Amino acid sequence: MLKIGVIGGSGLDSADVLQESHEERALKDMHDIEVSTPYGPPSSSLRVLHLFDKEVYLLARHGREHTIPPGQVNYRANIQALKDRGCDCILATTAVGSLRRRIERGDLVILDQFIDFTRRRINTFHDQFQPHNPVHTPMPDPFHDGLREQFIAAGRKLGLKHHERGTVVTIEGPRFSTRAESHMFRAWGADVINMSVAPECALANEAGLPYAAVAMSTDYDCWKEDEAPVTWEQIVRIFTDNALKVTSLLLETIRNLRI
Repeated sequence: MLKIGVIGGSGLDSADVLQESHEERALKDMHDIEVSTPYGPPSSSLRVLHLFDKEVYLLARHGREHTIPPGQVNYRANIQALKDRGCDCILATTAVGSLRRRIERGDLVILDQFIDFTRRRINTFHDQFQPHNPVHTPMPDPFHDGLREQFIAAGRKLGLKHHERGTVVTIEGPRFSTRAESHMFRAWGADVINMSVAPECALANEAGLPYAAVAMSTDYDCWKEDEAPVTWEQIVRIFTDNALKVTSLLLETIRNLRI
């Protein structure tokens, strides 16, 4: 049986996110398990679902009640917990700010590149190397092409407005950007901005777990001066209003997923 890890981000960190969908009839034998790792506990217990013909492990990136700031998420424990359960891949969700006019509020973006602008995260499993055996993981294309294509196919089938590529810049947070920073990230070629994906994706690559992420645009950060700067309340409102898009995309992808 294919095992899939799902990491839910802002707006999708409830353990009931898939249960509350229109596909509730597809769920059976749902239960929670507490796990530990050599790096400490993950952000939440794992909710185990038997969905379609797959076993799904749902993990809330920021905790079930969104109590863990992005800089305090134990990304190593989260990835290790899913690997220890035998997951074959990871599908992740995230709220992002748009750095491009073409990416509007509520749009989905299937990420294909990241820029890591974090400063304090532990973003590797390799605290030290074995003698004469350094480990430097190649990462030219950090998001798994096969999983990305299956996200894209699901988006097309469901008729969801989505962008098939996008570079995310991950900042340290929890503060939002200054205007100067926002304009700099645009100049660097970033399309969207968030506070979580880069270290998570890098660790999944190190762990040998195919990883793909769907982002929902909730705001325009602060570069777009004819718009009010981003607020947390705005992010929650837009994501809540559009959460069914992400859950529908996840369910359709899981239904047909092949590795």
